Amino acid sequence: MTTTRKVHRSSAARKTRPRLALALAGGGPLGAIYEIGALCALDDSLQGIDFNGCDHYVGVSAGGFIAAGLANGLTPRQLCEAFIEDRPTDENFDTAWLIKPAWAELGGRLQRLPGLLGSALWAWAAQGKPLTQALERLGAALPTGVFDNEDIHRQVERLFSREGRSNDFRQLRARLTLVATELDTGDAAPFGRPGWDHVPISRAIQASAALPGLFPPVVIDGKHYVDGALKKTLHATVALDEGVDLLICLNPLVPFRAGPHAEPTASGQQRIPSLIEGGLPTVMSQTFRSMIHSRLELGFKQYERSYPDTDIVLIEPDQRDAELFFANTFSYRQRRELAEHAYQQTRQMLRDRQAQLAPKLQRHGIRIDQAALDDTERHLLRPVPPAADRPTTRAVERLHATLDQLQQQLSRRPARA
Repeated sequence: MTTTRKVHRSSAARKTRPRLALALAGGGPLGAIYEIGALCALDDSLQGIDFNGCDHYVGVSAGGFIAAGLANGLTPRQLCEAFIEDRPTDENFDTAWLIKPAWAELGGRLQRLPGLLGSALWAWAAQGKPLTQALERLGAALPTGVFDNEDIHRQVERLFSREGRSNDFRQLRARLTLVATELDTGDAAPFGRPGWDHVPISRAIQASAALPGLFPPVVIDGKHYVDGALKKTLHATVALDEGVDLLICLNPLVPFRAGPHAEPTASGQQRIPSLIEGGLPTVMSQTFRSMIHSRLELGFKQYERSYPDTDIVLIEPDQRDAELFFANTFSYRQRRELAEHAYQQTRQMLRDRQAQLAPKLQRHGIRIDQAALDDTERHLLRPVPPAADRPTTRAVERLHATLDQLQQQLSRRPARA
C-alpha cells in the first residue's frame, strides 16, 4: 500500500533542488528483505531519483542496516547482492550471524544464580516473605537476550571499512541517523546527530536492532541501548525537523487481513479463515503488527498537521499479502523468493496507484518509468538453477538444511520487529 500527503509549496521553493529524505522502519530479517526488494523496484521504476543521493537517511532496527548501506554508496542492487544472494563473498551479510547463542550473556547470568538463590532463601526463611515473592529475585539470572549480536557490529564494521566507505557518521556525504532506545530512561538515542556522531555506525546499527528478549542490550559510553522501535516505528521527525521537500518511508510490517479475500502464499499455503488457526505465534505476530501499525498511523496524522510543506510517501505491503505474513524469515531458501515477491508487489503497487503518485512525484523531478513497469520480464533475481547444475558442495547443502530446521524451532516464537 502507498499513501501520500498533499502539500502547498511556494514557487520560489520549487526552483531549488528538492531535498529528499528516506526513512526505513524495522522488521527483523523479513523487514530487511522487504525493504531491499521494494527499494530495487523503486530504483528500477522511478526516474530522477538516486537512492544514494538523498539528503538524509533515517533507519530503525533492520532498517538501520539498509539506510547505512545506502548512505555509504551501496546501491539497492548491491544491498540485494550482500543480503539476499547466498554466495561466499566478502560482501555477503550472512543471516546465520543473527542466531548464534549469547553464551557470554548466559554465562554471566548463571554466575549470579547462587547468590540470587541464597538471597531468595534468606528472604523466605529468615525474613518471612512469601516463597513466590522471594523467588522473584531469581529473575535477575535470566539472560536479557538469547542470541549474540556482537557479530552485527563486527561484520558491518568490516563491510563499511572498505575503500570508498566509512564507519564514521562524520565522514558521510549525507546525514545518517540511526535511532536506538536508551534502556534506563526510555529516551530515543539518535546516533549520527551532533553529540551522538562519535559512535561507530556499526555499533549504532547493533544497538538500534537489539530487540529485548532476542538480543542483549548494547553498551555504548556506559549506557545500555535497545531496539529503536520501542519508542517510535519510523522516527521520521528526525528528518522532517530539518526540513525536507519529499520524505519516502518504507514500513515492512503490517497487520494481516485474513478471510476469503486474503491471497494464498506462492508456496501453496492454504488460505485460512481466521488467524486463530495458526496458534499462539500467529496471534502474537498479528498483535504486534497491529500495535506498531496503529502507532504509525497516528504518527502520520501528526506529520500531516505539523509538516504541511513536505510530501510524505509511505510504502508498505498489502495487508492481504499472505506470502509476507507467513514468511520463514531466516530461511536461506525462502530469502530469494521473498525479495522477488517484494520487488514484484511494489511494481504492482506503482501501477495501481500511478495516477495518484505521478503528479506528486513529478513535483520533485521524479517520473514513473512506464516502460519499466510494463516490462513483464523484469525480475530482481535470476532463477536458481537445479541443484544438479550448481557447484554447491554437500557441506553447504547440509548447512542450509540445518539452518532451516533451526528456523522451524524459531518460528514458534512470536514475531518481532
